[in-house]
Order: sequence, then structure tokens, then C-alpha cells
Amino acid sequence: MSEDVNYSQGTVPLHQRKSLLSLAFIMLGLTFFSASMLAGGRVGAGLDLQNFFIAIIIGNSFLAIYTAFLGYIGVKTGLTTHLLARYAFGRRGAWLPSFLLAATQVGWFGVGVAMFVIPVSEVTGINLYLLTVIAGALMTGTMYFGIGAIAALSILAVPSMTILGVYSVWEAVTSVGGIKALAAVEPTDPLTMASALSIVIGSFISAGSLTADFLRFGKNAKTAIIVAVLAFFIGNSLMFIFGAMGTLALGKADIFDVMLIQGLIIPAIIILGLNIWTTNNNALYASGLGFSSMTGISSRKLSMILGFIGTILSLWLYNNFVDWLVFLSSAIPPIGTILIADFFMDRKRYASIAKMNDIFVNWNAVIAVAIGVIASYTFNGIVPLNSVIASLITYILLEKTLGAKNHIR
Repeated sequence: MSEDVNYSQGTVPLHQRKSLLSLAFIMLGLTFFSASMLAGGRVGAGLDLQNFFIAIIIGNSFLAIYTAFLGYIGVKTGLTTHLLARYAFGRRGAWLPSFLLAATQVGWFGVGVAMFVIPVSEVTGINLYLLTVIAGALMTGTMYFGIGAIAALSILAVPSMTILGVYSVWEAVTSVGGIKALAAVEPTDPLTMASALSIVIGSFISAGSLTADFLRFGKNAKTAIIVAVLAFFIGNSLMFIFGAMGTLALGKADIFDVMLIQGLIIPAIIILGLNIWTTNNNALYASGLGFSSMTGISSRKLSMILGFIGTILSLWLYNNFVDWLVFLSSAIPPIGTILIADFFMDRKRYASIAKMNDIFVNWNAVIAVAIGVIASYTFNGIVPLNSVIASLITYILLEKTLGAKNHIR
């Protein structure tokens, strides 16, 4: 087996490109995540049912478009997000986005492990620390085989989660009088539409910024667009619907908790495990690619090391670090935005892989990220959208006005 099975240092060859179906399962495995159900529960409790569906349609449409652009770039170049960042940020400037992306993903891997082991330990009585070691080892071990292992696990997990989730939510909704009964429920913790859209878009714009890491294995641009729509419009919407329906019917957003109430303990543990395992595999894969780009070390080796670190720190991360991870994630949407802008401003440059190293640091890109983060915390409205718009405008203006003056070669 090739050492660089993930093609972390170059282009994915055409003979290694994967089918649309395989990539769809991989990306759906990413978006099928408990945190999205919790976010769906918050939006479901904050809006009436009609406005809830308006919010998820608008918010997830934005996510699908944003990730489709990144997936398109990944397919056309065959390069990871981190190698693409060298074109826009420079070969050393790219260390900023690579570190932010990689560090946050390994952090979320650790949080994901804790999200599984804490409730399962409470339900089963299995020692928390033993369960942490076992879960972390299994989630890390599958990454040894790279993108193929993610695909295989997702092909098992996605249909299982969909079937069990739909059945459980349908039973919960039916038990309280059906959709009409839920439509009559008044919001218990009201949200504005802008706040609701911030939650929907914010739920996956961070991980969605890494779409090129996965869709670079696609065979054509059409694949990237279809998979982005399936994962971020349909998949993420389904998670929000599960969360909202569970909250309105039984006061529980996570399908795991809904199933426990229904007495489905074993299916609940299975669905929670698959739910987090698939997303954690994607996170660990992406973090390995990021640190590989910075160090030149095989991403497979790094993924194994990072999985070990994330497992050891999982409970601490869960209890102390989630707010910090959320803050770091605010810097990620501007990174994806700059990658999109830079590619479409000068596509010819991306035809040569050697061109990625032409610039040492592009301060225009670094400044645009900073402006995007500031905008996300300063302006009213839809928070992730503020950061995307601010970073996009800033980057284009700086490149058009100062251009190479802010490029260190």
C-alpha cells in the first residue's frame, strides 16, 4: 500500500477518482452528526414549524452552494484544501489556514469521542475511561486505510442512521398527535430569523470549508455539485428535522435520547456510535491532511497520532474547550471564501501545481481572514454570512488595488 494513500502532497490521479455514490455516502457521513440535531432542536424550539422549514431551506441552500464551489475546485485541481491554500495565502502563509483547520478538526474529534462515551457510559454502566479508550481506538484505527475506510463505514452508517432515525422520529411525532399537533406548538424560546439562519449555516460551514479534501476524489464537476447538495442540503436538513421533531414531541433533540425514551437502547447506541464515528473519521482525515501539508509527514501517520491525542484529551476538550473551538471555527468560513475567490480570479495559475509555491506569504489573504472574523462578531444579522461577505469583499479589493505589493516572495 502506498505510504501517501491520501495524496496529501499532490494531485489525486484520475484512476483513483471515486464514484458519485461513494462520495455521497462519505459526505453524508460527515453531515449526519449529533451536534446538528441539537442545533435543529434549538431552531425548532425558537420558530413555528413553517418558519423552521423556511430557515433550514434557506440556510442549507447557502451551505450547499458554498460547498459546491469548494468541491468544484477540488475536482478540477485534485488538490487538498491545504495545498489550494498555498495559491491564495502563499507557501508559508498557508500555515495559518492549515493550522486553524487541522487544530479545530482534531479538537472536534475529541469532543465527538466524549459525546459518544459519556451518554453510553451512563446508560450501560461501562467505565467511562475504558469506553473512551475503546471508542477512540476504533475511530482512529479506521483512518489507517484512508478515504476508502471512510467510504466503507459511511455506506454502512448512512442507511442505518436514516432508517432508524426516520422510524424513531415518526413514532415520536405520531405519539403526540402528528405534524398538525406540532404545528400548533408555540415557540418556547423565540428566535429571530437571522439568529435561526446563523445557527443553520453555522452548524456546518466550518467543516464544509474542507469539502475539497473529499470531493477532489470526484470524477467531474457535476459530481461535486450533486454531492454537495445531497450532503449539505438534504443531509443537514434531515438532521435538523430530527432534532426539531424530537424536541417538539418529546423535549429531546438528539435521536439517541429519543430512542432511549422509546426503549430502543441497543439501536440508540448503534445510531449514536455510527453518527459520531463517520463524522469523526472525516475530522481526523482532514486534520491529518492539514498537518501533513505543514510538515511533509504522511497524513496517514499524522491521523493516527492525532487520533491518539484527541482520544486522550477528549473528556477535557468536551468540558473545557468547546467555546474555544467555536471561536476558532469563526475563522474558517473566511478561509473557504478566499480559496473560492482566488481560484475564480485567476484559474490559469491553478493549472500548474508548481505555481502554488510562487508566493511566500500573501498578506491580502491574511488580512481578509482577520476582517471576516471581526465582521462575524461586530455586525448584526446572519453571523457566518457576515464573515463570508466581509472576507470576500476585502480580499477582492486588496488583490485589485494592492495586489503584488502585499505578496512576499
